Amino acid sequence: MSHVLSEETHRNLLARIPHCTGREVSDWLRTIGDGPALRFEEKVSWLRHEHNLAYGHAKALIHEYDLRRAARKLL
Repeated sequence: MSHVLSEETHRNLLARIPHCTGREVSDWLRTIGDGPALRFEEKVSWLRHEHNLAYGHAKALIHEYDLRRAARKLL
């Protein structure tokens, strides 16, 4: 899949999101959860176009959303 990031790159991108966007990661994750049900790259495009996010930040947010959603399913 095209959305594979190293753990370090993923964490670095997430850490920079509040500074770059003015919104916390948790706020972005809620926005994604309330957004349209799309495939990974479509969600990335949606964030980029609707919320004016950089590609790397959008990709990291969608990846984090998917990781957290998968973790909830395991519980």
